[in-house]
Amino acid sequence: MDRDKQAKQGLTVSPYETISAHMDKFTEMQAFVAVADAGSFVKAAETLGVSKAAVSRYLAELEARLGVRLLHRTTRKLSLTPEGEVFQARCRDLLGGVSEAEAEITSSSGEASGLLRINVPFSFGLLHLAPLWAEFMAQHPQVVLDVTLADRVADLVEEGFDLAVRIARLPNSSLVSRQLTSTRMVLCASPTYLQTRGHPGHPSELADHDVLTYSLFSMGEQWEFTGSEGAVTVRVRPRLRTNSGDTCRVAALRHQGIVLQPSFLVGPDLQAGTLVEVMPAWRSIELGVYAVYPSRKFVSPKVRLMIDFLAKAFRTRAWPA
Repeated sequence: MDRDKQAKQGLTVSPYETISAHMDKFTEMQAFVAVADAGSFVKAAETLGVSKAAVSRYLAELEARLGVRLLHRTTRKLSLTPEGEVFQARCRDLLGGVSEAEAEITSSSGEASGLLRINVPFSFGLLHLAPLWAEFMAQHPQVVLDVTLADRVADLVEEGFDLAVRIARLPNSSLVSRQLTSTRMVLCASPTYLQTRGHPGHPSELADHDVLTYSLFSMGEQWEFTGSEGAVTVRVRPRLRTNSGDTCRVAALRHQGIVLQPSFLVGPDLQAGTLVEVMPAWRSIELGVYAVYPSRKFVSPKVRLMIDFLAKAFRTRAWPA
């Protein structure tokens, strides 16, 4: 007799039978999710390391126990039924919870393993994060890094990222964050450009200059400054608009205009004198550099160790304030 039916009828069910029943349900859910993800019983069997017949049996027993069809099966493809879509979401939550619980238990040992998917800003990733990955991998040889460089704001949950580094005034409130360091937005241009076009003395004078803007900047083309007169916002008219901070920097180095770029990017140019700060009495905004992740609960060892590693690496800022 089915164990669930035994329990409902008041018949004795041993603890071992109860554990076995839960294990069977867990295996059935794993098989169902694997088939739904792979779209194939054969591929699901390869993923789970079992036979195709075993996967088919798990799915048949699951559907029989639930009394609903979860998958439409044709000779060409598999697809989820409406009930299957609902059940798949629930299974993902439950299976994910088990994985997170295991990660929480093992995190105290400091061991880390598996794939760690990280999303980082392009320029910052190249300049200041790329040199760090080798050191982290040497310290944690069981971790495999998958690093995506992109300036757009990725949906960590939807796109499957474990962690992201973001540069912003405030991080997304729906995520958990830890500030690693900060960077100041610096108004600057080449000495040659300023000799030719003159030095603006007030933010309002930027209207008379060629301006090179970063199109993904949170302020857009409304640039903010603070000086002796208080806070001032000016609308700039860009000569060049681009989604690449590096492109803005190179154009400024080629004497094409004034840029407002983070100190982590233009700091070396300011130190070398190839770019000079414009209107230093007027300061623009400061941005935080944050490690962000989806949830405070059940942070896996690999994520926890990476955040601690980055926080230590940026304890001393590598660029001028």
